[in-house]
Amino acid sequence: MNVTNTPGELHAKVSGSSFYAGMRILPRPEREAMYAIYGFCRIVDDIADDQQGDRAQRSAQLAGWRADIEALYAGGEPGRAGFLIDAVRGFRLDKADLLAVVDGMQMDADRDIRWPAADELDLYCDRVASAVGRLSVRVFGMEREPGLALAHHLGRALQLTNILRDIDEDAGIGRVYLPIEALRGAGIEPVTPEQVAADPRIDAAARPLAIEARRHFAQAGAILAARPRGLLVAPRLMEAAYSRLLSRMEAQGWAPPRTRVRVSKPRLLWSVLRFSMSW
Repeated sequence: MNVTNTPGELHAKVSGSSFYAGMRILPRPEREAMYAIYGFCRIVDDIADDQQGDRAQRSAQLAGWRADIEALYAGGEPGRAGFLIDAVRGFRLDKADLLAVVDGMQMDADRDIRWPAADELDLYCDRVASAVGRLSVRVFGMEREPGLALAHHLGRALQLTNILRDIDEDAGIGRVYLPIEALRGAGIEPVTPEQVAADPRIDAAARPLAIEARRHFAQAGAILAARPRGLLVAPRLMEAAYSRLLSRMEAQGWAPPRTRVRVSKPRLLWSVLRFSMSW
């Protein structure tokens, strides 16, 4: 597997993402650290979502990443994780958070997640999203308590919004992240991902997840409104853009057929300008 590890390749990895607009206005050390973190997340996510390799191959690749991260922190040869060295050392990133991201991808590699229990979904969101937030707030220079709280709430809000946006795409690869409690509450007894995605009652199953996402957005917004210390244009941008995305989905609903709602790039760039001038 080719591993992204040069600055130019890392920039290419992130340039198509919604996060890029907020990251590129950071000072250079913070910007390069965020590129490295996001590049790492993209690489291990690609392993988990690789529909070509079998599960054993994916697990072996993720195990290799765990070993490289352990070696990096032990002062050994970091292998593929070498591009993370400056970020880890410069911002004292927690090894547990990097490993948590890998563990989250392992959940996808082990099996196609289908209608998990609410507790399992929350663990998944913590690993694939809030752990990334915990790495990011170190780079942003936040103090510990508000940083951990922001990572917790904003990470979950963003991940739940992604799940609600990607129902059809996830079903297409055999996954349904909507929790079993919400599906049964809507009267849906799941059998296959295609059956769940096509059921008109899925709107009623999606609404509780939207309420949960909205609660986390509100908590994240309150933390940001208190103006804690740190370079917070990027999280403010993501909170605003994805909260707006959720609002559009709530208005449209989730009954099939669904039209995938996307982040507006012009509005995103305008938000970057507004936040960078007002912060």
